[in-house]
Amino acid sequence: MNVHIDSLASSKSNFVTVLAWVFIVLSGFATLISVAQNIMVQTMFNDPAFNGTLAASKQSAGVPAAAGFMAAHFKLFFASFMVLCTATLISSIGLLKRRNWARLIFIAILGLGIVWNLGGLLFQFTMFSSFPQPPATSHEPDAFKSMFITIMVFSAVMAVAFSVLFGWIIKRLVSRPIAAEFGK
Repeated sequence: MNVHIDSLASSKSNFVTVLAWVFIVLSGFATLISVAQNIMVQTMFNDPAFNGTLAASKQSAGVPAAAGFMAAHFKLFFASFMVLCTATLISSIGLLKRRNWARLIFIAILGLGIVWNLGGLLFQFTMFSSFPQPPATSHEPDAFKSMFITIMVFSAVMAVAFSVLFGWIIKRLVSRPIAAEFGK
């Protein structure tokens, strides 16, 4: 009996254990923060005057359609983020316990993370390109242009880096030795 228990304990990879603990800590904090954000958003932004201002702002000329959509549905974004953080926390705990359903959900969440990073990058380029250009009367247009380029490059590097990291983690989680830990 002890030999069977020892072989099961030794078959657990450090990769899955460390990955699970890292995401338990990160998603635990994110879940706490998102709960607090949702309480704040649901209580503080129920004023009819605020909702009227949002409705007027999304119909203003020059506001990109995506920004108008986000302004109109910002409560939904906060609620969705809370659900995602909670699902990540639950699947991370399941990953630590080597539950196959948790591995599959975790892979799906990482895949969503890749889509989110690359989609957010596209959204950022769309938003920045829709900003009106400042008048060319001083050195300020160059400063704004430099700032936007710096932000866009940094964001692109981070989005690609996280997408590659998430892709690598997915590749490891679907590998035969890791899948065997989960009974597959």
